[in-house]
Amino acid sequence: MKISTSKSEAMVLNRKKVECLLRVKEEILPQVEEFKYLGVLFTSEGRMEREIDRRIGAVSAVMQTLHRSIVVKRELSRKAKLSIYRLIFVPTLTYGHELWVMTERTRSRVQAAEMSFLRRVAGLSLRDRVRSSAIREELGVESLLLRVERSQMRWLGHLVRMPPGRLPGEVFRACPSGRRPPGRPRTRWRDYVSRLVWERLGIPPDELEEVAGEREVWASLLRLLPCDPTPDKR
Repeated sequence: MKISTSKSEAMVLNRKKVECLLRVKEEILPQVEEFKYLGVLFTSEGRMEREIDRRIGAVSAVMQTLHRSIVVKRELSRKAKLSIYRLIFVPTLTYGHELWVMTERTRSRVQAAEMSFLRRVAGLSLRDRVRSSAIREELGVESLLLRVERSQMRWLGHLVRMPPGRLPGEVFRACPSGRRPPGRPRTRWRDYVSRLVWERLGIPPDELEEVAGEREVWASLLRLLPCDPTPDKR
């Protein structure tokens, strides 16, 4: 494999800034705090909040572009507007969502972006005080947070069933050496998705890998997920 030093950068994953002089032949690669790979933003702190905020910003730009020209036009059918929602809005907002660690803040922001678009499709505003669940039911769409959670749990099943040697599975099962820093520990993706499975499917963490290891059983459980993962909001 040949490395193009003009297109390569170095980044260290650490809570504190660490200098790393990575040399390729006689050239030292520039060290960066963040970079994009396959459309996803990675930061040296190892957090996903910046990427989620960037996704929400991207979809807000899409909404601004489509708002006056398409979404509010009465001559455009509701079916066409929902096609825009499914084919443009949802993929833009949720790209790379399988590995998100969703906090209450990010869940609230994702739902706010989702309902902002759907209210416009339905010809409503916040002043109409129509519940989110009623709007989704009228339009025939499922909760975007439910879609995200289902995909995350589906990806968990893939990780559990991966044979030894597959890199994603090895990373999922890895137990890094050393002590965690003092203070409240960050929520790891594995801990987050384990809690998600417990809350949504009632499967305790000690039984998770056994149940997720059965492909057909796991798929049937994901199909039975309750319709709305969040309390209804106006």
